[in-house]
Amino acid sequence: MWGIVISIVMAIIIGIIGDALVGHDMPGGIIGSMIAGFVGAWLGPMIMGAWGPEIGGFAIVPAIIGTAVFVFLLGLASRMFRRAT
Repeated sequence: MWGIVISIVMAIIIGIIGDALVGHDMPGGIIGSMIAGFVGAWLGPMIMGAWGPEIGGFAIVPAIIGTAVFVFLLGLASRMFRRAT
C-alpha cells in the first residue's frame, strides 16, 4: 500500500520539476503532472538507463529529464495543433 502512495507522490514531484524545467504550463494540474511524471519515469530510464538515486522505484535524475522531454514534446505538439486550426 505504501509503495503505491510513494510512487504517486514521486510521480507528482517529478512531474512538477520536469514542468518547471521546461517552462510550459502542464494541462491537468496535479493529475497532469502525475501522468507526466509516470511517462517521464518510463521514458527517461529507457533512453538513458537507470542511474543515480532511486526512490519509490523511480531513478530520479533520468525520470526528471524524461519528464522534461515529454512535457517539451507535448507543448510542441500542442502549439502545432493550435496553428493548424
